[in-house]
Amino acid sequence: MKTISKVHKIAFVGDHLPRKCGIATFTSDLLAAVASAHPQSQCFAVSVNDIPGGYQYPEVVRFEIEEQDLSSYLRAADFLNINNVDIVCLQHEFGIFGGPAGGHILALLRELRMPVVTTLHTVLRDPRADQRRVMEGLISLSTRLVVMAERGRQMLHEIYQAPPAKIDLIPHGIPDVGFVDPTYFKDQFGVEGRVVLLTFGLLSPNKGIENVLNALPQILAKFPEVVYIVLGATHPNELREHGEAYRLGLEILAKKNKVDKNVIFYNQFVDLENLKEFIGAADLYITPYLNEAQITSGTLAYAFGAGKAVVSTPYWHAAELLAEDRGVLVPFGDAPAIAREVAGLLRDDTRRHAIRKNAYRIGREMVWSNVAQTYMRSFECARLEVAAPSRKSLATKTLDQKPRELPAIKLSHLSRMTDSTGVFQRAVFSVPNFSEGYCTDDNARAFVLAVLLGELGQDPESVRTLATTSAAFLHHAFDLKTKRFHNHLSFDRRWLDEQGSEDCHGRALWALGIGVGRSPFRSFHMMAGQLFALALPALTGFSSPRAWAFGLIGIHEYLRRLSGDSLVNQTRETLVCRLMERFEASAHADWQWFEDELSYDNAKLPHALIVTGQATRQPAVLNRGLQALRWLTELQMSEEGHFRPIGSNGFYRRGGTRANFDQQPVEAQATVSACLEAYRATSDFWWYEHAQRAFDWFIGWNDLGLELYSPATGGCHDGLHVDRVNGNLGAESTLAFLLSLAEMQLAQNILTSFKEPIAVAD
Repeated sequence: MKTISKVHKIAFVGDHLPRKCGIATFTSDLLAAVASAHPQSQCFAVSVNDIPGGYQYPEVVRFEIEEQDLSSYLRAADFLNINNVDIVCLQHEFGIFGGPAGGHILALLRELRMPVVTTLHTVLRDPRADQRRVMEGLISLSTRLVVMAERGRQMLHEIYQAPPAKIDLIPHGIPDVGFVDPTYFKDQFGVEGRVVLLTFGLLSPNKGIENVLNALPQILAKFPEVVYIVLGATHPNELREHGEAYRLGLEILAKKNKVDKNVIFYNQFVDLENLKEFIGAADLYITPYLNEAQITSGTLAYAFGAGKAVVSTPYWHAAELLAEDRGVLVPFGDAPAIAREVAGLLRDDTRRHAIRKNAYRIGREMVWSNVAQTYMRSFECARLEVAAPSRKSLATKTLDQKPRELPAIKLSHLSRMTDSTGVFQRAVFSVPNFSEGYCTDDNARAFVLAVLLGELGQDPESVRTLATTSAAFLHHAFDLKTKRFHNHLSFDRRWLDEQGSEDCHGRALWALGIGVGRSPFRSFHMMAGQLFALALPALTGFSSPRAWAFGLIGIHEYLRRLSGDSLVNQTRETLVCRLMERFEASAHADWQWFEDELSYDNAKLPHALIVTGQATRQPAVLNRGLQALRWLTELQMSEEGHFRPIGSNGFYRRGGTRANFDQQPVEAQATVSACLEAYRATSDFWWYEHAQRAFDWFIGWNDLGLELYSPATGGCHDGLHVDRVNGNLGAESTLAFLLSLAEMQLAQNILTSFKEPIAVAD
């Protein structure tokens, strides 16, 4: 007979109070419940900070992770390994971890040397590609998975192919409260003698509270003594993005409906003891949420377990929990239905009390003491499934076994190079050179950077400012008469050209495509989409392969969001055929390239074929891009193994001698980006290594062993001469470095979450 493993040390990873969010409350309550039920076990928390400096945590929080700092996750893994933790209990929600779709947490899980039990607070029915990759990574790296509803278990198996034997169904924990008459609590809130309807939780527009306010006039016509309490502070994310606009809108709606005397907004994040009293005072609990795809709701569980009659929309958790006369379901967004069902329950005391008793009876299984015992059984099963060695080893790795820690993103130099018009083109040392004015090329790069920084979770205000400024510049640069972009703008705001180059036009389309496909702000992708449609037709009249390549990359980004645009798809088909034909006409055994010369931004040409071949499922196009990029990458690698880009003093013509200097940051950036795209397409780690090698050129692994970037400001020197770095830190170079750094940070998640590759020829 097997002996159950004893779990002595448990680390709970997630948010923790006093951070104001549902995961923080859950983690804090679960940790306390397990510690109380199993005093022989040592329980502590590893908490994720979403604000600089974190929170005033209690002593039970032993380690803090900075949400957007990947290296912080790796340090947390080292901390857990060194402290001989027996089990990690991870609380997962996409929005609480850094990286695309919260993928930074995978870096932590990869490094752990103990079993992981992951509670999935969200299971998506229709995940984006990055969300699916993260979820598949979680399933692979977790020993056991916990869901709180049967629907979650089915979805994990059917959508993500998680093994059923790996999944535990454990209900959301609730405090243990008595089944008492609401009258007992009402005098504390000044609502004695009134019928109390309650909704609680962090406030945001998806809560649907406006539908209850629209139902109130009908309810009050029959039950004028009703008062509706909306308990909870505005969600911190909503507060950062929109302030109190949603709450104020609800207050205005209450006045408009003439129910303001019957509505109480209690704008606080209350502690558990106060929350139990608010729930105790409620006669009916209402969850009018708008989104069906909610697999768990802590607020619903709390009210249900306290024996409250619940009226709810049929989101997944509610539909399951309130079945069999344990509550009442109403359609989404249906105020008359809310009014009808609330009035019906208030009129029918017998039915209301029967629902209450059914809920309270089922709720006894959900109290935290019972939930803690179930979690401990899951922990013990995980320990048996991953037998621990008798002596734990420290989690040390050689440099080639773990991702490189990247420099921190610093934007102070870029900020100094930018005014309300746009990014200045050049600098005298680190001082903006006003006499050189601005250019569309650099402002296109700046807009792309802003989108990437947004995906990394950088300071939203500064990111949006950069995005707005550079987007406005692109809009101003487009000439509606010629349907072309100007490029050079003087400091006194005069265009210095009739129209910019074909490559400038292509770069602008690249940026606009990013704006359509990846910007989270509707105003940006609307503006970018309109401008993209106006600027795209000119592209097919160009002769520059680089302009075609930039355009193809922009088209790829655009079609992320608007894949059904037939004109854009046709343009992509035309341009990719041209690039393929150029390669066939120019390439020979010793010259695997599209032209007779290697000049600047070279890697963009194969990059365009790689993204297009991958997106359109054309192996021939993908393979051609990989073939050309491999040839270019090997050509630009020195005998010592570092990146050596084609020099700008003469470039490299077929049959001639290549120039080794001046080496340009823009070439390193193009290589980083293209190699990362090749890695995403093939999962071949060789490409990631070469992306890292090209990035290392910025930080000193180059012919002179000199850093080109400034760790203090994020600025980058304008090139590597034969004997020194260029002293000036212009926009093109600085943006090349920052784009490379942002892409490398985003790519860290790729180490465990790959795109599905298509067939690639040897």
